[in-house]
Amino acid sequence: QVQLAESGGGLVQPGGSLRLSCAASGSIFSINTMGWYRQAPGKEREFVASITSGGNLNYADSVKGRFTISRDNAKNMVWLQMNSLKPEDTAVYFCNADVKLKTLWPLNTWGQGTLVTVSS
Repeated sequence: QVQLAESGGGLVQPGGSLRLSCAASGSIFSINTMGWYRQAPGKEREFVASITSGGNLNYADSVKGRFTISRDNAKNMVWLQMNSLKPEDTAVYFCNADVKLKTLWPLNTWGQGTLVTVSS
């Protein structure tokens, strides 16, 4: 019913930058919160950042001042600008969205993930 497609991952050196994108498509009436989570090897998935349709932002302490989340409500897209990347930022990054379907049913959905590797 709803698909989230992430892109923008890759290999970057410490101190470098990457910009992740996530596009939502399908039977969407509206989207409230969109966010990014990450899962490092051998660790649980953790929250990174989120943004509501009204523009309220929330960041994990570990990324504050380095990562910036933004969205385009009309295009159902969300981005994560990641600067000053550290090796500990290495993880698979997942897009998440709280969707209201055209049937008006709620749906929380995930993308497939995009790998970010920070290494020299």
